[in-house]
Amino acid sequence: MTTLQFKTNINCGNCVRTVTGFLNEVEGIEKWEVDTNHPNKILTVNGAITKEEVIAAVEEAGFDIEAMIEA
Repeated sequence: MTTLQFKTNINCGNCVRTVTGFLNEVEGIEKWEVDTNHPNKILTVNGAITKEEVIAAVEEAGFDIEAMIEA
């Protein structure tokens, strides 16, 4: 299982509700969550997925997303 993190502009409950359908449709995502309290609105995704798949789903939902640099 892969864990990926992204900076987003998903900043409230309504935003999370909007993106939920898009992320839940991505095959391979086992779990995801957005830390709306973090200044960078960090989206953490777990599963057998690629960065590109997550970015495509979030952008399709109408939000900005940027992959975080892995350490």
